[in-house]
Amino acid sequence: LAVLAVRNAGDRSIEVRTETVEGRDLTSVITATGSVRPRRQVNISSDVVGRVVELNVEEGDEVERGMLLLRIDPSTADAQVSQARAQLSQSQAQVAQARANLVQAERDLERLLTLRDRDPNLVSRQALEEAETRVAVQRSTLQSAEFGAAQARASLEVSEDQRARTTITAPMSGRVTRLNIEGGETVVVGTMNNPGSLLLTISDLSVIEAVMSVDETDVPRISVGDTARVELDAFSGQRFTGIVSRIGNSAIQATGGQTRSTVDFEVVLTLVDPPPALRPDLSASADIVVDRRNGALAVPIISVTVRDEPEDRTEGVFLVRDGRAVWTPVEIGITGEEHFEILSGVQPGDVVVSGPYQVIQGLEDGQAVTARPREGSGGSSTPPAR
Repeated sequence: LAVLAVRNAGDRSIEVRTETVEGRDLTSVITATGSVRPRRQVNISSDVVGRVVELNVEEGDEVERGMLLLRIDPSTADAQVSQARAQLSQSQAQVAQARANLVQAERDLERLLTLRDRDPNLVSRQALEEAETRVAVQRSTLQSAEFGAAQARASLEVSEDQRARTTITAPMSGRVTRLNIEGGETVVVGTMNNPGSLLLTISDLSVIEAVMSVDETDVPRISVGDTARVELDAFSGQRFTGIVSRIGNSAIQATGGQTRSTVDFEVVLTLVDPPPALRPDLSASADIVVDRRNGALAVPIISVTVRDEPEDRTEGVFLVRDGRAVWTPVEIGITGEEHFEILSGVQPGDVVVSGPYQVIQGLEDGQAVTARPREGSGGSSTPPAR
């Protein structure tokens, strides 16, 4: 009686969901999140300190390359230019004086040499040496004056360059996407430890990129040229097409002293036909398509479970044959949204147990099962960990 009771318990049927193995078109995707940015943008800061006396743009304005954006008070720069010009004039005058002194010293030496040639007794050796020394001194003085003039000329060029920097023009055509200054405010020049004033940002919105953070385990599966379906929080219900244009070679660095438990890499998607109303820094999510299979044998993701074999952990499914669950090892291909591609282990038309998840985890090879319709079936749809 005890043996019969055990057999009856072992043959007790468990209710399961089933699905027929058939060919499906599968798409394997990697999901990532990030933000939108223009491919080209320029952050404009000031190289001089001063008060903004003229501001010709507002945030959102379209600008052309070379257009005057703002002007900083040039009073200090003008004074520095005037001072540099005066110093240059003074240096040039010193050069002229030194050249004249050299000419005079050379003439004096020439007269003494002429007198000595007529009569050596008319010119003492000491007088001749003194004249030669005066020529050498005046030649060095002239050279020094010329160096001083060159230095004054360079100082003038620096002062004029600083004055030119009080006028800021657009380095490229685009849109003013950020404006951090108002007329009358004073701009600050950055130092090694303190950033300067960021005046404004100009972005070229003709080419828009979505910069995504992708886990290190997924990066090797992505290639330049892969397509992606991009969704933007600001454009609910719309999907945009993106093309992988760049894959980072180094990991994204954590900022603010934060530590990361995972390593992410930057993957850049170029959006195809972005909407005109798109703005930089919008949040984005993307499904990057890394593989496709047409007509692949497939089973639901939930059907695949793992069993410990004597030599290794093996992935497999339970097929329904003659009212019993038959454990069958399988080889997995790509992962679709709801199905795994099966490379070996099953045939078209096989019936596979497809839920509930807790039942699949507790099934034993040869256990009696009863299939129930998919409609209205309950059970968790949590997929197994591979």
